[in-house]
Amino acid sequence: MSGLNEKVVRVGTLSCLLFVVISLNYIYSRYPLKKVVDLSPDKEEQHRQIIDMDNTLDFGARDDVKTRTTWMAPIIWEEMFDPHYYKQMHIHLQSSVALTVFAVGRYLDAYIKTFLTSAEKHFMLGLPVTYYVFTDTPEKVPNIELGPLRKLKVIPVEKHSRWQDISMVRMRTISEIIESEIRHSFRYVFCFDVDQEFKGRFGPEALGESVALLHAHYYKLPKYRFTYDKHPNSKAFMETGDFYYHAAIFGGFWKNVKNLTDVCYQRILEDKMNNVEAEWHDESHLNKYFWINKPSRLLSPEYCWDLTLPDYDIRVTRLIWAEKDYDRLRET
Repeated sequence: MSGLNEKVVRVGTLSCLLFVVISLNYIYSRYPLKKVVDLSPDKEEQHRQIIDMDNTLDFGARDDVKTRTTWMAPIIWEEMFDPHYYKQMHIHLQSSVALTVFAVGRYLDAYIKTFLTSAEKHFMLGLPVTYYVFTDTPEKVPNIELGPLRKLKVIPVEKHSRWQDISMVRMRTISEIIESEIRHSFRYVFCFDVDQEFKGRFGPEALGESVALLHAHYYKLPKYRFTYDKHPNSKAFMETGDFYYHAAIFGGFWKNVKNLTDVCYQRILEDKMNNVEAEWHDESHLNKYFWINKPSRLLSPEYCWDLTLPDYDIRVTRLIWAEKDYDRLRET
């Protein structure tokens, strides 16, 4: 009898295992898992190589400017890095970049062609790049000749008149496109304002886990001059901070950019519900975010320069503010 019982147990166990396998196969075939490419460098070897890249930075190459933060994040200036080395390492690591830009209303007519054509000459050359252009007039996006590994996607969005709504929708839309598409194909995301023009190499040395940009107008000023939001009821309220960051550019690993946009969107929404509006809209919320969540990499004002300023520290102009023709941009 004991032998018979043992056979019954074995048959029962095999039957259960077979049932589990068949069930899992059915579930997977009916609800297939959408592949998420392992793009954040969690793999130990990739993470080590990225750290090794920054070990080659020469922090003493520029004794006229600050090259490192108190939390030891690099501030990237010309002469601190070997551009060829960074390019080859990121090609080896198969780094890929999604660039988001909003061109709504007359901003599309005024800026998008210059932005895209100049990006094709200078932005992340040698790496796979897809431009995500968000606009309320998709049919007016110009045809741009793209180089190898480059793509352009146009995403329709609604136009809003109030800055608070524009800022809120921008953050929500970036988060949504990261969740639905970007996270499956790209390691890095960079978010740009459209009223800018690339003038020089904007390469992989700018890539990092969490990337913030020093504002050209404030990087040399004392902290008491920084225009943080001072409304105590706003979620962007700050008494002090580390630097003043420019919202014209921010980026990093897709997970980090999504977290930034989610947090900023929620805070702007809460302000709106409380009838509060931050002084500089999404830029105020971005500064609050980076005060709490320190960026791992800071870009110097070389990466977004205002030509009306004295350029004593600027040895390479990589991106410039476009001239604002407010009469042309104003809606009739």
